[in-house]
Amino acid sequence: MSVMKRLSMIFKSKANNALDKMEDPRETLDYSYQRQLELLQKVRRGVADVATSRKRVELQINQIEAQARKLEDQGRKALGVGREDLAREALTRRSSLQTQIADLRVQHDNLQAEEEKLTTASHRLQAKVDSFRTRKETIKATYTAAEAQTRINEAFSGISEEMGDVGLAIQRAEDKTAQMQARAGAIDELLASGALDDFSGSRGDDIQAELDRMGGGRDVELEIARMKAELGQGPAPQSAITPGQPQQQPQAEPYQEPYQQPQSQPTQQYRQPGEGQ
Repeated sequence: MSVMKRLSMIFKSKANNALDKMEDPRETLDYSYQRQLELLQKVRRGVADVATSRKRVELQINQIEAQARKLEDQGRKALGVGREDLAREALTRRSSLQTQIADLRVQHDNLQAEEEKLTTASHRLQAKVDSFRTRKETIKATYTAAEAQTRINEAFSGISEEMGDVGLAIQRAEDKTAQMQARAGAIDELLASGALDDFSGSRGDDIQAELDRMGGGRDVELEIARMKAELGQGPAPQSAITPGQPQQQPQAEPYQEPYQQPQSQPTQQYRQPGEGQ
């Protein structure tokens, strides 16, 4: 196959595909129905023209017949007055008119036959056009219903172009929302860890952070004290007592009398043997 033939085949296939996509069966049916109506109108005009011609021939026949009768009367009157020559001339003209009348009658018969044929064809074409119109409307209604059902099914299944665009828009919105949420969470974590500075905060944020760290250390100490109390290694801290639990009252220590300092006794001087009295 030559290059030109291949190009021609490709062009024809592309054109056929494009025309097939552009073609609407309802518009094609309406166009065909319009063409049939135009053909029917032409047939009717043909019938009217033939009938007009037939009527014109009939008028000519009537006029010529009137002239022939007049010539016959004139010839009879000429013979009555002894003018045989005038009578012969009148009859000669009458004979010529009779020939014309015969020819016109032949034309009239032909025109009448043609008119009958066209009238019959017009009736048949009218019946065909009426049948085509009924079928056309049925096909159009069926096609419209099938098209609507197809669009509904495509909408339900999500494969239609409109619903596909809506689905893609929703998917893009969800992806962008998830991305923004992840970004916001990451920034919160970085701000909390101190990797990023919060320029919108006050100057006391560093002090508050230090206080929070001290509070966190105190919580650890309280937790250790509570665990030691559970193991019996020490008393439970006050802050470790859970809400709703009765606080343990400290045990009263046994009563002890106040300490009194003993009075001083006069000291006796003891002497060693041999010392002076």
